[in-house]
This record gives sequence, C-alpha cells and structure tokens, in this order.
Amino acid sequence: MNNGTERASVKPGLEVDIVLKQDQRTGKLTRGIVKDLLTNSPTHPHGIKVRLTDGQVGRVKHIYS
Repeated sequence: MNNGTERASVKPGLEVDIVLKQDQRTGKLTRGIVKDLLTNSPTHPHGIKVRLTDGQVGRVKHIYS
C-alpha cells in the first residue's frame, strides 16, 4: 500500500481510499474504484485527484494492490 501522491502509481481500476472535498477537514476516507484521473501533473502533495466509478471525486490517500 502506498500513498497517492504520484500520478504514475494511480491507474483506473485500482481500489483506493480518497478524501472528498467536504471531508478534507475531518480526513474521513471513502473507498472506491478509480475511473478517471483528474490531476495532470506527475505528482501532487495532497494526492492525485480522481473520479471513482460511482462518480465521487477526491484526492487519493491510499492505494490497495
């Protein structure tokens, strides 16, 4: 398991924990499957922004292999 700050390690179909925009203060994690990558830069200090298959958008905090 690694953190989701590098775009190269985040791919569609992976199971991840993300922090939704409204959960950033609490740090509450939401688990789901990556559908789209929304961050274009190779790295992001707060995590790569993704859209899950259920349509929720947030920044990746953990990746499950």
